[in-house]
Amino acid sequence: MAIVEVIKYNGGPDVFAWKYPSEELGTWTQLIVNESQEAVLFKGGKALDVFKSGRHTLDTANIPVLNKIINIPFGSRSPFTAEVWFINKVYSLDIKWGTASPIQLQDPKYQVFVPLRAFGQFGVKIDNSKQFLVKLVGTLPLFDKASMVKYFRGLYLTKVKDAISTYLIHKQISIMEINAYIEELSAFLQERMAPVLEEYGISLVNFYVNDISVPEDDPAVKQLKSALAKKAEMNIIGYNYQQERSFNTLEGAAKNPGTSSQLMGAGMGLGMGVTMGGAVGGQFGGISQHLNTAAPETKVCPNCNSIMEKAKRFCSDCGFDTQEKTNKGKKDTIICNNCGTEFKNTMKFCPECGDRYNPCPKCGADLDDGVTTCPKCNYELPTPCPKCGANIPNKNARFCPECGVSLLKTCPGCKAPISGNPKFCPDCGTKLE
Repeated sequence: MAIVEVIKYNGGPDVFAWKYPSEELGTWTQLIVNESQEAVLFKGGKALDVFKSGRHTLDTANIPVLNKIINIPFGSRSPFTAEVWFINKVYSLDIKWGTASPIQLQDPKYQVFVPLRAFGQFGVKIDNSKQFLVKLVGTLPLFDKASMVKYFRGLYLTKVKDAISTYLIHKQISIMEINAYIEELSAFLQERMAPVLEEYGISLVNFYVNDISVPEDDPAVKQLKSALAKKAEMNIIGYNYQQERSFNTLEGAAKNPGTSSQLMGAGMGLGMGVTMGGAVGGQFGGISQHLNTAAPETKVCPNCNSIMEKAKRFCSDCGFDTQEKTNKGKKDTIICNNCGTEFKNTMKFCPECGDRYNPCPKCGADLDDGVTTCPKCNYELPTPCPKCGANIPNKNARFCPECGVSLLKTCPGCKAPISGNPKFCPDCGTKLE
């Protein structure tokens, strides 16, 4: 044994804890602790003293605890067995982490299961050397970055999966849009991982999610990206999926042999009744006029003054029965819903207050503007088109049969069409009334 031993450690920054290999020490042993280190002395498996940076002499005067444990029968120089640990106190900010296998999650926007991977890095600092050695290092001779990643892999994988699922489900974010929330996810994960690491004497300086990606060769990912690309193409061109199907149907019908009247009739039904729009409907209307050289005789509806075929009994706009025998029960006079004055149903305005006469197509009662059901006979009124004003008898219609305008609700934020009654826009997340 040397007269004076010197114990020090000048290891690299990747090592968090290092044990001095020899346990045979003397009371004059010199312990040198660097500025970024702490040394912990163990005796009999217990942590006795923590030495800060500087030069320390290991004798009973500097180590009062040893004076209670070790008897000194060797005069001025007494050997004793003890363990010395060096703890690296510097900030380590480049510890890499990542998901070894993809995480299977369901996209809340498109309802498909997609695998995703996440990776990033985090930084730590040892705050409590005793707690760190006792609870985490144990009897290992060395504890480095690889050990840190190995010990806490289960922690960050669980927290990452939980955080990403929370953002996808509760905030209704698509997997394709999750990278826009990386900064929020990083802060969210750091807040939940820091208390766990503090139990081991470790301070979590930062936690970063660098990227969240999906495998490009996954079938679900390919299908979803193909559908999104098709949707973007339709939005740029200016038509939707139903209109594209209508175009394809007409193109297929045009290639099949048959009479022109049957083809045009099918085209008119598809173009004007489904989703072809006003322009295509007008084109087919012009063609039908040339085909039908003998125009049918027409008459004027006595109730709404719209033009209708003479052979038809009921008006297609207001539903009025034009045959006299069915109208005998209908009163010749009505009561103004504004002032209560009685006047003839042939008048368009009330002679007393000037309020416009808005007749019920079934019973002729004067109705308030905007009502959907007649209060007298419970007749459900057809919905007017917001663009051309044509009556739409089918309340479930998605497009106007006259001008082709979409009857779906639109988002006030991104103007995207919305079906059903969701509380939030599925495209931009705007709250809907």
